[in-house]
Amino acid sequence: MKKQIPNLITLLNLFCGCLAVLFAVHGLFEMVALFVFLGIFFDFFDGFAARMLKVQSELGLQLDSLADMVTSGVVPGIVMYKLLLMSTTGGWSSAMFAGAENNFYTSGFQISSIIPFIGFVITLASGYRLAKFNIDENQTESFIGLPTPANALLIISLPLILAYQNFPLLNDVILNQWFLLAVTALSAYLLNANLPLFALKFKTWNFKDNAIRYIFLILCVVLLITLKYLAVPVIIVTYILLSVVSKLGTK
Repeated sequence: MKKQIPNLITLLNLFCGCLAVLFAVHGLFEMVALFVFLGIFFDFFDGFAARMLKVQSELGLQLDSLADMVTSGVVPGIVMYKLLLMSTTGGWSSAMFAGAENNFYTSGFQISSIIPFIGFVITLASGYRLAKFNIDENQTESFIGLPTPANALLIISLPLILAYQNFPLLNDVILNQWFLLAVTALSAYLLNANLPLFALKFKTWNFKDNAIRYIFLILCVVLLITLKYLAVPVIIVTYILLSVVSKLGTK
């Protein structure tokens, strides 16, 4: 029974991902964010539980990636699809979502109707990244490329910025289809780039061995308090920059 505790936590991640998919399809982005965050929480603690109970297994590794594929791969793809749909219809409402989707099936082939589906490039890139992670022995202590949970939070933050931080100029940028296509391409690249990034895994709790992790977590708290949802993209950029600086310092 002890061996199954981490797997049960992983299945909670998968369950949260399934719920997030349902809410994403209906454009309920607040609920999407809630269940993706819960899924990532379970994703963090399943590995922690496995290490604490000393029951790491190949089954757990594979199950973890399968759960992440839904929570941090399928969900951000759907969210980007919805955002691109809004950018091509010029609105922010569930009615426009439905109208645009109906037009795709009734109006025949149109380039503007195809554009939203490019958002699923994020899902494809996430699947490739997760499969590569499972066979890469160089990612036990750190990551190569942006982890899928971090990428999922980046994509999901965009509709929350639109909904809760009403900056007209910023809204225009986020709902620009070229901006969204650029974010999609950058997301797919970062997921699979040969870019070493530190992992938030604490073997000890002393500051000397985990200075960069503590600095990053403190910055996260400050940014979230001051910038709210806008902090998420800033945090992802900070994470990448800190990793690069740390790697250069080590060299």
